Amino acid sequence: MSQRRRPKRGSRAFGPRKRAQSQTPRLDSWPEISGSPKIQGFAGYKVGMTHAFIVDKRAKSTTSGMEVQVPVTVVEVPPMRVAAVRFYESSITGLKTAGEVWANDLDPLLSKRLNVPTNHDESSFGRYDGLDIEDVRILAYTQPKMVSGVPKKVPDLMELRIGGGKMDERVAYAKGILGKEVAVKDFTVDGALIDVIAVTKGKGFQGVTKRWGVKLLSHRNSKHRRGIGNLGPKRPGYVRSTVPASGQMGYHQRTEFNKKIIKVGEDGGEVNPKGGFLNYGEVRNTYVLIHGSIPGPTKRLIRLRDATRAPKKADVSVADVTYISTESKQGA
Repeated sequence: MSQRRRPKRGSRAFGPRKRAQSQTPRLDSWPEISGSPKIQGFAGYKVGMTHAFIVDKRAKSTTSGMEVQVPVTVVEVPPMRVAAVRFYESSITGLKTAGEVWANDLDPLLSKRLNVPTNHDESSFGRYDGLDIEDVRILAYTQPKMVSGVPKKVPDLMELRIGGGKMDERVAYAKGILGKEVAVKDFTVDGALIDVIAVTKGKGFQGVTKRWGVKLLSHRNSKHRRGIGNLGPKRPGYVRSTVPASGQMGYHQRTEFNKKIIKVGEDGGEVNPKGGFLNYGEVRNTYVLIHGSIPGPTKRLIRLRDATRAPKKADVSVADVTYISTESKQGA
């Protein structure tokens, strides 16, 4: 007779649960898109959450055609500046960097991130004529000095892919925006689905019960109650990775897929509550309203990307927003 087995305690979906290497998320993949060339990512700063009323457009919903309340997250997205264009070529081990062309007159604070090359000009693009270019990406940096709620002023540098169109059209598009500012509307529009990547809230070193959700031991236990019952069988002679253990909790890079953009707004006064957002202040630049919650605490750098797992019949219609709450969050 088979023995009934209980499910494992806690989720093993994410492992190992160690601290993220950087607060700037790293992206390993980009989706292929159609249409004219455009940037496939952007970055902003998490402001906080509020709620809005939108018209439910789901045909089979019980509230179809009615106003429904939805939670939304506000992300402030000031313009980003393009620092360099990077070319990739194909190799037996995958994509390999063929070279870069850097812009002039960059933010002086960018030199605190890396040694900025200064020997580049428009003629530098000629070095890569005739190469079999497989991919074109840009190096763009944020401008936190434009944001009142973020205390740091040193920019964050990241790579963004140019997608859509043919390769020569992508190269021409990248040349046109080198050294210039790009806005969030160059990346996405109202109603689109995007992926949100960020580093979650850090909770430090935590025990087994909080980290994995294991059951408390009996009160008869003489030593502890919030520990693990045993470390596993006698064979093999080591502790398996599936055994819950204490350690780092939080501050992990996580991706939220298929988040719908409710609105891309220009005036921050439309969403600023009375007294400003908690631990942030007021929004003064372009902002994005995202349906639902996203990872990370207030002021955390948030990266946005075109949806890589978008459903075939995804609803990308523009949301009909009838009300955005601006009530004070001080007592929330």
